Amino acid sequence: MVPFSILDLAPVAEGCSVADSLAMSRKMAIAAEENNYLRFWLAEHHGMAGVASSATSVVLSHLGSATNTIRLGSGGVMLPNHSPLVIAEQFGTLAELYPNRIDLGLGRAPGTDMQTARALRRNMDAAVDSYPEDVLELQRLLGNESQGIKAVPGFGTNVPLWMLGSSLYSAQVAAEFGLPYSFASHFAPDQLIQALTLYRRHFKPSEQLTKPHTMAGVMAVVADTDEEARFLFTSAQQQFVNLRRNGNKPFPRPVDSMDTMWSSSEKYMVEHMLQYAVVGSKASVAFQLSSFLDTTQVDELIVSMPIHDSEARLKSLKLMAEVRDSLVK
Repeated sequence: MVPFSILDLAPVAEGCSVADSLAMSRKMAIAAEENNYLRFWLAEHHGMAGVASSATSVVLSHLGSATNTIRLGSGGVMLPNHSPLVIAEQFGTLAELYPNRIDLGLGRAPGTDMQTARALRRNMDAAVDSYPEDVLELQRLLGNESQGIKAVPGFGTNVPLWMLGSSLYSAQVAAEFGLPYSFASHFAPDQLIQALTLYRRHFKPSEQLTKPHTMAGVMAVVADTDEEARFLFTSAQQQFVNLRRNGNKPFPRPVDSMDTMWSSSEKYMVEHMLQYAVVGSKASVAFQLSSFLDTTQVDELIVSMPIHDSEARLKSLKLMAEVRDSLVK
């Protein structure tokens, strides 16, 4: 069985507070553990009215205190925003608090607009250029060999690194360093197959990993009926329209129809970006997922659930676990 995991953005839903969002992420992590998901990851974003996971390591500790076995991690930390030492200390601390449960997924994009990115780390351009070197430095700081600067906590925790991305560049870095690779097909579908092929073809074994290991992301809305799922999914569609229009708004309530919410070009853009989203009843989603897994041959699947209503989101998580179990041959 391909393991399923959850990618959570700690969405700040329209009409709710940041505190509500963080409480909901806690409920989602507990439910994910109860339904045998392998991992629960949070993504780093900054300055976004609809996302509450900017202080990713802090929120992960909030979730760790509420769970016992599920792996927790970043999907991902945007390394150019930080010094490797700071991330090593943060995730080293998490590894000491929650042993053998912490993953460190790394991304290269800023996760925000450029003005905010400069506020996070002023030498942004230089940081992007040094991304591969920063990954190696972070790996050293979390490893067992003490040379020069020492991360305390962090040293000797050997927190497993993941490379995240939506391009061929990230696939190349992951293959060169012998790290597991997760592709962001939930919002960037175009280079999915090419990136997975490149990564597998050029993978070099490492101390962490002896053979290629892949994950891909999908958005999922599972409900009792296809119609209900399509209704709930309009929240995600509106969110992507807002992003295209530079509208910084909380995660929107669903609407009965998108016809008046987007232009024809916006509809094309959103449907293209979300082409791998699985939306519908359990039977419909099982069919869609079977095709996706057969095509990609990924080792793991990570699922984000962009649903405004908290109870519907928890129900979607449970129904998706039932879909996963039904796919076992």
